[in-house]
Amino acid sequence: NNGWLIRSIHANGASLFFIFLYIHIARGIYYSSFYFTKVWITGILMILMLMGTAFLGYILPWGQMSFWGATVITNLISAIPYVGSTMTFWIWGGFSVDNNTLMRFFTLHFIFPFILTFLVFIHILMIHEKGSSNPLGLTLNIDKIPFHPYFSIKDLMGIFMIMFPFMYISIIYPYNLMDAENFNMANPMITPPHIQPEWYFLFAYAILR
Repeated sequence: NNGWLIRSIHANGASLFFIFLYIHIARGIYYSSFYFTKVWITGILMILMLMGTAFLGYILPWGQMSFWGATVITNLISAIPYVGSTMTFWIWGGFSVDNNTLMRFFTLHFIFPFILTFLVFIHILMIHEKGSSNPLGLTLNIDKIPFHPYFSIKDLMGIFMIMFPFMYISIIYPYNLMDAENFNMANPMITPPHIQPEWYFLFAYAILR
């Protein structure tokens, strides 16, 4: 039923999405877009929501690294004074990471992208309220030519240039961007021998360290 292909496109598409996301953030920092307070705050909310979605998705394969990640990251909540332990048990749905945890993580992984889509609309609304800063300093003469076929062909070329290597990786090397350790069955009695973060969370793990 081609489930392997859907899984590969879904997982590698997340990596591709994060590449575009970090390019977009870098551009925003370069052009001092953080002075647009409302735009920047909605952007921060979006990346936090996206990081949560990505973390929940990482747990769903339920391999050794999924189990380990769910246990370690949710345990950080237990550091909150007074209510930390209770909140951790509430998130787990019991006294350890178990089937209840997996079910609620699946539900949240499904719901979060819809909330993210709503935040995207708010983000765009804030951009329109502020007005574009035209950081490249382009003249308006470019608006005098029709969008189609000139710009549509230009955009299609960019899409094909991205989609070809993306589909090549998804079909020929589908697991290169994943953790081999996660193919091991989850075992709460052992620590994974090679703990490595997903590449798109390296900055966050560096801060945690």
